[in-house]
Amino acid sequence: MAASELDFRKAKFVISAPDIEHLDQHLGDSQGIEIAFAGRSNAGKSSALNALTEQKGLARTSKTPGRTQLINVFEINEACRLVDLPGYGFAQVPLVMKKKWQQALGEYLQKRESLAGVVVLMDCRHPLKDLDMQMIEWAVHSELPVLALLTKADKLAQSARMKTVNQVRKKLADFGDSVQVEPFSSLKGLGKPKVLNILNTWYQERVEFVDEGAEDTE
Repeated sequence: MAASELDFRKAKFVISAPDIEHLDQHLGDSQGIEIAFAGRSNAGKSSALNALTEQKGLARTSKTPGRTQLINVFEINEACRLVDLPGYGFAQVPLVMKKKWQQALGEYLQKRESLAGVVVLMDCRHPLKDLDMQMIEWAVHSELPVLALLTKADKLAQSARMKTVNQVRKKLADFGDSVQVEPFSSLKGLGKPKVLNILNTWYQERVEFVDEGAEDTE
């Protein structure tokens, strides 16, 4: 499977799962390749997924942040999936529910063997909050590539947008090539081609890694 062959417009909903155990039962724990979308409840994850796949209703959006309570999986083809994780920094939800979501999020990130990369979405006007940094640091420590996606970029003028992008890149420079930073607008399509290229590359790199491993065991 060449990276250029992926058509994100073919993405379709597969399953909503409350935890990694349910994912393993339906999808297997190490089969396929997954790229996870993570971010604060108001970061615009669902809107970004809909924009990237050109499907307005693929991922459900809500006017009330924090409504994504489950791990939602979308299949591009039989091998490649996009995963919408529960938002963190939840707004106005009971503590018991908040802890349950956090546990599901943590287990997925720590134990899901098919995970090939993490897109950390942040409102470009309020980037790099504590939980965002924790997510990025965890992914890098786990040797996963990270795309720090600065959403709602259309809310800033071009000069202010590029200033923010450069500031975030500077703050994350210590992570080297492990973290890429890009502006994005679901509404205007800003940054979409570059994001799709990055995701394609991640899928292809994992495919090549798996193929090499299979050859080594022969």
